[in-house]
Amino acid sequence: MDLSNLKPAEGSVKNNKRLGRGQGSGRGGTATKGHKGAQSRSGYKRKIGFEGGQMPLYRRVPKFGFKNINRKEFRGINLHVLQELAEKKNITVINKDVLIDNGLASKNDLIKILGMGELKAKLEVTANGFTKTAQAAIEEQGGTVTKI
Repeated sequence: MDLSNLKPAEGSVKNNKRLGRGQGSGRGGTATKGHKGAQSRSGYKRKIGFEGGQMPLYRRVPKFGFKNINRKEFRGINLHVLQELAEKKNITVINKDVLIDNGLASKNDLIKILGMGELKAKLEVTANGFTKTAQAAIEEQGGTVTKI
């Protein structure tokens, strides 16, 4: 065996279909594109989402409002949850690490303390945000509020 008689494996190379090369080829005339219409023309390119003249999906589906790309999504934690946490675990300092350890938030969350529920414990709370009612309730019990 030498370089002069190398060939590809049997059946691995196929000949391309030669379109539009006369009637004798079996693919002459319209070159398998049918008669007339946009798809038979040279340079034809279908629009993305084109559905044959039917109203396309992107126009059928209603759209409302807008998406604010600058929106900050907070993880809301209510006062009654903090109260339960303080009672069960005997915690007086509540920060992001404590909330993560107890499964109330994940490491990438922005935390906001909300004012639902009743707070009886004196707590030092550190979070990204507080509602006015939550802040008032914490300070009323003698606790401190620290905003990150």
